[in-house]
Amino acid sequence: MFCNQCEQTTRGDVCHQWGACGKSPEVDALQDLLVHCLRGLSQVALQAKALGIATRETDEFTCEMLFSTLTNVNFDPNDFVAFVNRAIALRDSLKLQIHSTGEVVVESMLSTFQPAGDLAQRMKQGRDLEYAFISQSASDVDIFSLKLTVLYGLKGAAAYAFHALELNQQDEGFYRFCHEVLVSLDAQDKSLQDWVGLALKVGQMNLKAMELLDAGNTETFGHPVPTTVPLGTIAGKAILVSGHDLRDLKAILEQTVGTGITVYTHGELLPAHGYPKLKQTYPHLYGHYGTAWQNQTHDFDHFPGPIVMTTNCLMPPHDTYSDRLFTLGPVGYPGLLHTSIEDVSPIIQKALELPGFTEETDRGSVTTGFARHAVLGVADAVIDAVKQGQIRHFFLVGGCDGAKPGRNYYSDLVETMPQDCVVLTLGCGKFRFFDQDLGTIGGIPRLLDVGQCNDAYSAIQIAVALANAFGVEVNQLPLSMVLSWYEQKAIAVLLTLLALGIQNIRIGPTLPAFLSPNVVKLLSETFNLKLITTPEQDLAACLG
Repeated sequence: MFCNQCEQTTRGDVCHQWGACGKSPEVDALQDLLVHCLRGLSQVALQAKALGIATRETDEFTCEMLFSTLTNVNFDPNDFVAFVNRAIALRDSLKLQIHSTGEVVVESMLSTFQPAGDLAQRMKQGRDLEYAFISQSASDVDIFSLKLTVLYGLKGAAAYAFHALELNQQDEGFYRFCHEVLVSLDAQDKSLQDWVGLALKVGQMNLKAMELLDAGNTETFGHPVPTTVPLGTIAGKAILVSGHDLRDLKAILEQTVGTGITVYTHGELLPAHGYPKLKQTYPHLYGHYGTAWQNQTHDFDHFPGPIVMTTNCLMPPHDTYSDRLFTLGPVGYPGLLHTSIEDVSPIIQKALELPGFTEETDRGSVTTGFARHAVLGVADAVIDAVKQGQIRHFFLVGGCDGAKPGRNYYSDLVETMPQDCVVLTLGCGKFRFFDQDLGTIGGIPRLLDVGQCNDAYSAIQIAVALANAFGVEVNQLPLSMVLSWYEQKAIAVLLTLLALGIQNIRIGPTLPAFLSPNVVKLLSETFNLKLITTPEQDLAACLG
């Protein structure tokens, strides 16, 4: 296998025997086969669009399938067999519709590809396609590096677009771009600068996807408000919901009304408590249990009820809790029970069978819900505190967390930060320090939880509004971005920031393995993108 799309690759290079995430070589091959079939589907979809043929089913399917290939989403080979079959069926259906208009389908190796009949042969096809893609770009490692950057960034953007479409927010331009990128991955006539431009275009389109998701979340659940969230438990039956998907959480809350079951969030669903239409409508949404995704084996093992994984961040489960771990949406793992949001009765039944919590515990609380409306609602106080010298600097410290050593840098950075600095955080990277009491400056909390990783959109809007208020460019604000990355959504967010011209971003704990030295040099020279060093050195540099 060849997989270098996440931060925790073997020896910081590439996973070639087994995925560090737990992905098998067989699943890796089937994912590559699926992406190849999606590329053929995209070629036909673009022709269909040009003829005015409806392609919305194909558009939505393509986003969901790209999402399924993200790190820690789906480990089930049977699912990918079904996904490939569906891709071919959609492709051939569009071909028939094109023929019915009197036009001839533009055929190519992509659009005529046929998957093998048996599983072993499909795995071989996936490996062969993977090696062919690598070999095709072997003569220019920098272009190969940028092709991977484009593909991985597109996967992350597609994940956000999938969440948005679940909330009835869609954009034809995004879908068309997604298909165009998939078709162009084999292009041999693009220069290095062309591929850089395409990577930045992925960042621009990811901003659109995050904007759509933000609109879906806020129109459906209201704008987040600062909310205190208990970290303890109350006695009674319980369900734990992890991942990112607010729609899935809402479905579980709706169907557990009146059952006596308390619902807890885990991981990146912590910000759900800040959405008023969730918290106020469903008082049995009680608190947050555990921390980030990489600690789930401990958290899930100790939770006395069923656990539901709604999106990416699933780790191979332990036997101690696999019989009470459920998956929704594109998430899958062999042997786990997959259900749908239309009927979560198997989850409810399991919760009623299990003991739940026998007593109340108090583990303190945290505050979430500092999205753009909440922060900009006190913008005058923030601006005044800066002008009076009470706030010297803002730090955006967030992103994806992981299990490899070195990530304590982020907690050390926050702990050693001067008292006149404010920290905005988002993504699961916050769990390194989310329960720290950093105090306030003029009534403004020094630690502001903006939300999930996709709420980078909110953070961008906050930065733009502050820049406008001060009459400066964003890069002239007393603001430093120190980001952690793990998987492809983080890459999409980074490309968005670069596409917006944001300078001086620090990223860690390592640079992506798929970035060649020359591409790293180019990004450093163009955007001053740099790798983190030590908290002390980076604080000194950021604070001048």
